[in-house]
Amino acid sequence: MKKIFFPVLVSAALIVGCDATKKIKTIDLASLPEQDIPSIELGDYPITATRIDTVALPDDMQIPPYQASATRLHDLLHTKIEINFDWEKERANGKATLTLKPYFYPSDVLTLDAKNFDIKSIALAGKGTALKYDYNNEQVTIRLDKKYSRSEEYKIVIDYVAKPSERKNISGSQAITSDKGLYFINPRGEDIDKPTQIWTQGETESNSCWFPTIDKPNERCTGELYITVNDKYKTLSNGLMLSSNKNTDGTRTDYWKMDQPIAPYLYMMAVGEFAVVKDKWDNNMEVSYYVEPKFEKDARAIFPHTPELLTFFSTKLGIKYPWKKYSQIVVRDYVSGAMENTTASIFGEYMQATERDLIDVETNESVVVHEMFHHWFGDYVTTESWSNLTLNEGFANYSEYLWLEHKYGKDAAQAHWRTELAGYLGQARGQRHALIDFTYGNREDMFDAHSYNKGGIILHMLRNLIGDEAFFTALNQYLTKHAFSDVEVHELRMAFEDVTGQDLNWFFNQWYMNPGHPELDIMKSYDAVTGKLVVTIAQRQSSQKNTAVYRLPMAIDVYYANGEKPERFNITTNQRKETFSFKVKQAPKLVNIDADRITLCEMNYTKTEEEYAFQYSNAPLYLDRIEAIESFQASEKFSETAKKVLEKALNDAHYSIRSTAVNMVDIGDATISTQLEKAVLSDAHSEVRSAAMFRLGQTDDKKYVETIKKVLDKERAFTVVSEALQALYALDKEAALKYLPKLENEDSPNIVNALAVIYSENPTAERVAFFDKKIKNINGMEAVGFISSYAVMSTGLDDKAQDKCISTLKVIGLAMEDSPWRRYGAAKGLSDMKTIYRSLNNVSKVKEIELIIAEVKNKETNKQLKAIYDMF
Repeated sequence: MKKIFFPVLVSAALIVGCDATKKIKTIDLASLPEQDIPSIELGDYPITATRIDTVALPDDMQIPPYQASATRLHDLLHTKIEINFDWEKERANGKATLTLKPYFYPSDVLTLDAKNFDIKSIALAGKGTALKYDYNNEQVTIRLDKKYSRSEEYKIVIDYVAKPSERKNISGSQAITSDKGLYFINPRGEDIDKPTQIWTQGETESNSCWFPTIDKPNERCTGELYITVNDKYKTLSNGLMLSSNKNTDGTRTDYWKMDQPIAPYLYMMAVGEFAVVKDKWDNNMEVSYYVEPKFEKDARAIFPHTPELLTFFSTKLGIKYPWKKYSQIVVRDYVSGAMENTTASIFGEYMQATERDLIDVETNESVVVHEMFHHWFGDYVTTESWSNLTLNEGFANYSEYLWLEHKYGKDAAQAHWRTELAGYLGQARGQRHALIDFTYGNREDMFDAHSYNKGGIILHMLRNLIGDEAFFTALNQYLTKHAFSDVEVHELRMAFEDVTGQDLNWFFNQWYMNPGHPELDIMKSYDAVTGKLVVTIAQRQSSQKNTAVYRLPMAIDVYYANGEKPERFNITTNQRKETFSFKVKQAPKLVNIDADRITLCEMNYTKTEEEYAFQYSNAPLYLDRIEAIESFQASEKFSETAKKVLEKALNDAHYSIRSTAVNMVDIGDATISTQLEKAVLSDAHSEVRSAAMFRLGQTDDKKYVETIKKVLDKERAFTVVSEALQALYALDKEAALKYLPKLENEDSPNIVNALAVIYSENPTAERVAFFDKKIKNINGMEAVGFISSYAVMSTGLDDKAQDKCISTLKVIGLAMEDSPWRRYGAAKGLSDMKTIYRSLNNVSKVKEIELIIAEVKNKETNKQLKAIYDMF
């Protein structure tokens, strides 16, 4: 576990003289200038103070940074904002009326977060008394008219202009790529293919870019928002719209009221030309979906199962959805994946697709689930500091498991768990920190696979440890007790302890307060003479990066014969190396360690091929079966045992195991290829149909051409149609090239990219128009492949076409307002062209593109993209 850190303010006892009285002086280190900070010498006696960097201390004796919760000096009770916009200058004209009172101690000074404002005036509301203030462009410090006590409320009015696009210190992170707070999308209408929008992104502390506030997660207030916009636009904000009044100048003012207190970062606003599709939940509560007009008929597919989810989580938690409406909106050029603004979640445009494009796509569903669950964990009860972020994000990630388990069964939930585990372990190989991390360098760093993935996995472990009834009872108690307030991890722990009667410090210490995870070596042996099974578990994780020794309760299932119920042994290991002995009935067929597949760990446990084959057929869980199937991948040639298991897996209950088997089987086997052809036509899941279609395309057997054409005519899932196009191209190039024009008007990214790949190998001047048309709107990961295909194709055309492509990619690469995916795609496309020109000894083109790539890299503001561009 992680050590309890020293407070930020510490004192050091220093000898200041050498007389017998040994006078001691206490110095507050935080109050000293850097050159006067004392150092501490190892040994029994302190020494005279000098610069701290003159004595080298071991790493484990350095005082670490401590990211404390924000100190509460004033309590923000209510925020009223009146706002309109200067679209041309990307500014907001605002008037904020804030109601506050001192938190505990009397105060006559108020400090607010207000980033890059032109402040016109600050006054007491009602009296109109102007107040003096100091402003450093990040915070405004206001001298109140008197010293107020904690029982006295006061109101101030601030007239201001917010200038988010003019901030000099705009930054971002991998999770949230910009912190402007308020975003104008195509505000001057310069891009005819992009809608004009305004939207906000408050997390972590960016809403203070468009209204003055105390921008900390442990603050909470009610709010009102008066938004004045052109009458053609729709607006969305938190709470309910209580009125909408047209003005004489062609504008309209919408009045939104949020009468339940929320953290400032959870306030939102969106403006644009949206279609609004409405549902009802629980008889009369509004559920609404805001999408671009052309996706109006697809809105419920974009935000799947929303009313059903509200019912499920309300029932599961025993707390009815606590807010007065639920809206979801898709915006352009969003700087994060999605955001749980209370009652009005925002999503990036990757969510927006047709119902046909969304067949079997799980991303939308998981993101909708995640943001909704935040309305209990994150909005209703909010982390008090970013150090405790997993109390928001770990729960939201775990909600995805809960929903999948409820809606689709345990196999689906475990498939999700496996993906979450892989995400965490991938990050943990490079860096590890405690889930509750008071030492982060930047609060944005907390938005990672620890807070999200690991946080959800640990909750699942806790659920398994104490049982379902206790787990959900404790969550209900936690939410009920801390409703509309902020929390730290110990309040979660105490909720579980109050319900179970157990001391759970050991669990929270090792999983929440310390970094890392166990790394286990497993060995087993069976003695036929004594009838004993011996299992040895060694914890080999480094004690510098992890807890030295974990306490790990786990189940061991011992299998004896096909179809026979296994014998279960429950153990707890809490030593670096521990051996367990069990009396068993006979030689085991399989010894399944951590049989419930709960423990977050890396396990080195060697099994034979026969054991894995037995495991696939007899162990009950998805994780057992997928592990068994994937164990065969290391083999250069499959044995008969492996072939039989893979053939059986083609009919597994879960589609991901079927598709894994499809990608592994021998397509030269006539029986297998027949099964693949059947899967292409009739498997229930598009991922399996796509995988089977890909394999058919690898057969070089033209007998499948008619089957592929049948799929192209009847298949609804574009993912499968895309694979069918490429399979047809592999088996009958001319037939494919004749078929492609029929699909050029489709906007599905899968279809667009399939055509782009084939066209890149068959460049003609006529096909440039296809790329010109599609490049305007393609985005997300699909943009990278598409733009690369365009670049490759252009190198096979004349100089004019090549120059046009280079110019287009340069414009995209330099457009910081464009999405990171498109900018990366443009830079990669240029790099691909450079590689081709180099192979053709076209020195002038290589130099031209190198200069453009350098220009793109120099202008790029995203640190991750800059690092990638270093490879070009």
